[in-house]
Amino acid sequence: MSTGALEGLRVLEIGTLIAGPFAGRLLGDQGADVVKIEAPDRPDPLRTWGQAHEAGRGFFWTVHARNKRCVTLDLRQPRGQEMFLQLVAGADVVVESFRPGTLERWGLGYDVLSDVNPGLVLARVSGYGQTGPLAAQPGYASVAEARAGLRFVTGFPGQAPVRMALSIGDSLAGMFACQGILTALVARARTGQGQVVDAALTDSCLAVTESMVPDYSRAGLVRQPSGTRLDAIAPSNSYETADGTFVIIAANQDTLFRRLCGAMDRPELADDERYATHTARAKHQDELDALIGAWAKALPPEDVVARCSAAGVVVGPVATVAEVVTDEQFLARDMLVPHHDLGVGADVLGPGVTPQLSATPGSVRWAGPPRPGTHNAEVYGELLGLTADDLTELAEQGVV
Repeated sequence: MSTGALEGLRVLEIGTLIAGPFAGRLLGDQGADVVKIEAPDRPDPLRTWGQAHEAGRGFFWTVHARNKRCVTLDLRQPRGQEMFLQLVAGADVVVESFRPGTLERWGLGYDVLSDVNPGLVLARVSGYGQTGPLAAQPGYASVAEARAGLRFVTGFPGQAPVRMALSIGDSLAGMFACQGILTALVARARTGQGQVVDAALTDSCLAVTESMVPDYSRAGLVRQPSGTRLDAIAPSNSYETADGTFVIIAANQDTLFRRLCGAMDRPELADDERYATHTARAKHQDELDALIGAWAKALPPEDVVARCSAAGVVVGPVATVAEVVTDEQFLARDMLVPHHDLGVGADVLGPGVTPQLSATPGSVRWAGPPRPGTHNAEVYGELLGLTADDLTELAEQGVV
């Protein structure tokens, strides 16, 4: 049985933390053979990340390193570089997330890698990309989100910008890197040549800023933070219900707004000149939110959701993770799946595979391996023909 559409694709993942390894995870989810390389003396810090810990482990790693075979190799040593080039010769993709110039200092730039394997796709994920005046600077998602304008429009007017409690910039860069890898592989199928995929955290954040740039370019409009809503898109907001929890109601199209008015037993609002059109609602957004807010506040959340759903209005609860893990929609689509974590000897629930393919679906086959070098014997024996004695000697030298 196929393990996914990318079965047979060999990926080498080097570098640490979130964005590059997220690209590797996405490829592994769809069946690629992802070999994650960690330095023998410096394992990926993500092994201990996460807000909950058990047996010295954080659970970020459990999900983020799933479907990967983990080996150790010191790319700073000549013998380690030699072994890496041997692995590159049989690989399709290398994903790296070092600061630009690091591979070149080690003598492992793309010119060297492509000499060994002309069809190789090298995905380089960094804070600012491989070019430009800031290329050599270290970069994290938080700064990338800020520099690209995402942070400025978060939070409430007059208050300090806030962040989501997630590293969105890293996830965006990982997804764009994965998109670039697949695009480069399609091109390779035509030309036979590999290439470099240059994915920057800053670029990835800028790419999802909707109309912010053209609005400023043509109208000088600097989009401002707008709290729980989008300014001029009405109604689309979070509304408190009778028990103090919130629901999202999005009825900013004229047809949807008319349906919402019916669900609220206020059909006359749909023909009120202040609310009848998208443009009019934008001008009267505050009073419209007050009307809808008063209606929602008088009802329990399940009633708000039921009435809106029955009327064909876009609606949904603002869920905590405790509610997410019991969500019937996610469960029906296998988007909550167990990862058997050998480090704690138990199943750990995590997100499933997306997107879902009809003929060659991806899967979660194992959780992130509990220790660096878990697959040294398997990978180096299979790919390089090394014996147990060879690996013992290499370990004594600090190469693996």
